[in-house]
Amino acid sequence: MTSLVSVDALVLAPALAPVLGVVLVLVGDAVRPGRSRWALPLAGVVLVAGAVLALRGSLGSELEPLRTLCLPAPDGACLWTAGPRTSTLQAAVLLASAAALALLHDGRAGRRDTTVTATLLLASATGGVAVAAARDLGSWLVALELATVPVVALVALRGTRSAAHGALSLLVTSLASFALLVLGAALWVTATADATFSSETVAAAWADPDRRRVLVLAVVLLVSGLGFKLSLVPFHAWTPQAYAAADLGTTLFLAAASKVSAAAALLVVVSALVGAAPGPTVALVLGLPAVASLLLGTVVALRQDDPVRLLAWSTIAQAGWVVVPLTAVSTAGLRASAAYVVTYAAATTVAFAVVARTGARTLADTRGLLRRDPLAGGALVLALLVLAGLPPGVIGLVVKIVALSAPVASGVWPVAAAAVVAVVLGLAVYLRWVAVLLSQPDGDAAEGVPAGRSTGVVVLVGTAVLVVVSALPHLLLGGLG
Repeated sequence: MTSLVSVDALVLAPALAPVLGVVLVLVGDAVRPGRSRWALPLAGVVLVAGAVLALRGSLGSELEPLRTLCLPAPDGACLWTAGPRTSTLQAAVLLASAAALALLHDGRAGRRDTTVTATLLLASATGGVAVAAARDLGSWLVALELATVPVVALVALRGTRSAAHGALSLLVTSLASFALLVLGAALWVTATADATFSSETVAAAWADPDRRRVLVLAVVLLVSGLGFKLSLVPFHAWTPQAYAAADLGTTLFLAAASKVSAAAALLVVVSALVGAAPGPTVALVLGLPAVASLLLGTVVALRQDDPVRLLAWSTIAQAGWVVVPLTAVSTAGLRASAAYVVTYAAATTVAFAVVARTGARTLADTRGLLRRDPLAGGALVLALLVLAGLPPGVIGLVVKIVALSAPVASGVWPVAAAAVVAVVLGLAVYLRWVAVLLSQPDGDAAEGVPAGRSTGVVVLVGTAVLVVVSALPHLLLGGLG
């Protein structure tokens, strides 16, 4: 029996929960075909339950993470590792997926099959949870694609010509990304002679000049492949088109859950390099797309009048912020990056939920929203201030400071300087919208659309989360190890 791989179902529970949801949805549809109005609510309940199970791991220590799928001695490597940081990211993926389901539930069109929608989103959430904990290249690659491919179908399900074009753009991007990732994984195995993300084998490869060159090329390809999924420049072109083409529930999933999944996958790669590869080389590989994303995303966002496109370019800029602390190639950088992407996901979720609630197509449609609808207007103001890093969105300021402190401590000054410039430009992006929200309503402002209860719940819960972590930032930072 000692030759078998150990399996702990409780540790795997965050990934098994959405899998169970897929089974229940499909069996329910087979038993009662055509009567699947319950599919999306059931999927939402399963996702929230999975998030609660994931948070169990956030109460532990990074030194003693939850482990399973462990190989027998003498190797003894565990292919699934979930410490506090990983568990928090898993919970963020599941909760963001549940928020996307809520928007899809309220805004679904008659042509949309709720069973198919729930199944696709649950499958993608499973991949996002698994990639955060995977420590072998095979599982990591499969989970990453599982987190991506179902979203292509979700975009196309809207049924419009623009949605078809957006889905095609996303599909081509996904294929190009996967090709780079597979080649990078092959080079990683060639350099390290190991199919896992192990710091020990990376250190051994780095000590050999010939193997080091192969390893550096592997890191470049892996970062490039993940750059597509994270919307890093120059791999960002699909983002505004796909966001504008999809319905807002799917767009929210792309902007929040998918970005957390991609960031979690990048953290797995960088964590193997911490302490094993000298910082300057890796900092250059990560720093170039980070700086380009910060500056280009922020500058183009300044010119946007469509809220969805503004948030799309904001995503590109915020992706740069997620990578900034990783240029330090340190444990502090990993923690800062995880804190930033979770904060970004929460604020973006609130912003998209408010846009869905108001039906705004231009920034002018939200003029005076704080006066007309204090709940939606206040929530959107808070979300934008968090993204800008201004009080009362204190958590946004805290994670920006933490993100900057990592490269500063490691001497990566060019990246830190570019991030400071991006902060100043970002103030103009978000305060421009805040000024519209605070202004006097006029006759041209949209009166809003009837919003379902689910969207209202997302706005309330998301706002509450931002308020709590702004008042008590250590709740988030402490939960990341």
